[in-house]
Amino acid sequence: MTKLVQMMRARREFSTDFKRSLVSDFEKGKFTIRQLSAMYHISFQNLYRWVYQYSTVQKHDVIMVEKAQSSTQKLKEYEKKIAALERALGQKQIQIDYLETLIEVAQDTHNIDIKKNANT
Repeated sequence: MTKLVQMMRARREFSTDFKRSLVSDFEKGKFTIRQLSAMYHISFQNLYRWVYQYSTVQKHDVIMVEKAQSSTQKLKEYEKKIAALERALGQKQIQIDYLETLIEVAQDTHNIDIKKNANT
């Protein structure tokens, strides 16, 4: 039974240009090994082997896990996104407070329960 399953399993072969393009994306910091592995369903071992084989930057016989520059750059980008989201959240909270105060003033002025009437 296992021999039949092994025979049915297709073996994928990748061209040299494809391997070099993945290595190039990794070296430029566009993607990490983990991201490339998830996108193309390729094992980490194969990707690292290709990096060592086709890299123009990586020296042979030196183990590289991930470029520090790409991870710090991504961290800075995430921090910028977080700051922008916090800013937007603060602005929305100010708007909510303003509108609630406006409703309270309108209720006091006109003696109408606006929140109760708005639900119906």
